[in-house]
Amino acid sequence: MKTSAIAVSGLRKAYGDKVVLDGIDFEVATGSVYSMLGPNGAGKTTTVNVLTTLLKADSGTVRVAGHDVATETRQVRAAIGVTGQFAAVDELLSGRENLRLMADLKRVRSASQVVAGLLERFDLVDSADALASTYSGGMRRKLDLAMTLIGNPRIIFLDEPTTGLDPRSRRTMWGIVRELVAEGTTLFLTTQYLEEADQLADRVAVLDQGRLVAQGTPEELKRQVPGTHVRLRFAGLEQLGAAARILPRAVRDDQELILRVPSDGESRSLRALLDRLDEHGLSAQEFSVHTPDLDDVFLALTGRTSTQGTQGTQGTDGAGSANSTEAIAR
Repeated sequence: MKTSAIAVSGLRKAYGDKVVLDGIDFEVATGSVYSMLGPNGAGKTTTVNVLTTLLKADSGTVRVAGHDVATETRQVRAAIGVTGQFAAVDELLSGRENLRLMADLKRVRSASQVVAGLLERFDLVDSADALASTYSGGMRRKLDLAMTLIGNPRIIFLDEPTTGLDPRSRRTMWGIVRELVAEGTTLFLTTQYLEEADQLADRVAVLDQGRLVAQGTPEELKRQVPGTHVRLRFAGLEQLGAAARILPRAVRDDQELILRVPSDGESRSLRALLDRLDEHGLSAQEFSVHTPDLDDVFLALTGRTSTQGTQGTQGTDGAGSANSTEAIAR
């Protein structure tokens, strides 16, 4: 069993009368991806800021890399890297100079070799000596994450790292995240893109109004939400109507000639359904099994649709996004 890279118990944080985190508990296994979902204002960025020592909790205990964030701040900062909602790069410096600055701040040996390796890994060699102000959003994100990796942090916090990126750049970042996990790095990911959590996370937590309303693997969370069904498409209305009569729980769509039949999606249930159609001389042109996705989970648990495709707002839960340079270099 993997040890805990992060252990949080009873974490509370309030700003005046506004409670942002209301006693949350969770653990993150070493070498895994833990994704925290939630609408704007749920408390995701505040959680990251507490875990990365940028903000003091009102109560509760938080241990990161085995160290207490309140009393062992220096040891925690030595073990982590942080990439915030907005790329924290110096636009007056080139990509290479940004990386070299971070290497100098971290007192990294063989800095030139480390910088060269990161430029190659993140496909930034051709633009290494161009000013960061000329970089696209995806390039800035890659440079920001490359800066975070200097010093080989054991735990990396990614606070909405792909907000505002196009689909290709987002998938490039996903590939980098997978590489890091394969190397044994632990990642704590906050995101508003539910597909991102589904693709990357070993465990997912849903945070709403300062409380964790659910935790589990993506598949475990999906199973909590009803809605698995078999979708049958028929050649015409006559067959559709006949099938609807023998399957009373089904929902029909006359325009699309589709019948949606509630099911657990298991092979035995599918076989029984098809056998029943066959007994009545009916045959579907096509069928498929549809299960709830994290969008359905998000809606069921928070009462709101996801905000995929929109950009996050800095400070929406009462604290600004963590600045990666500031967090690592202090």
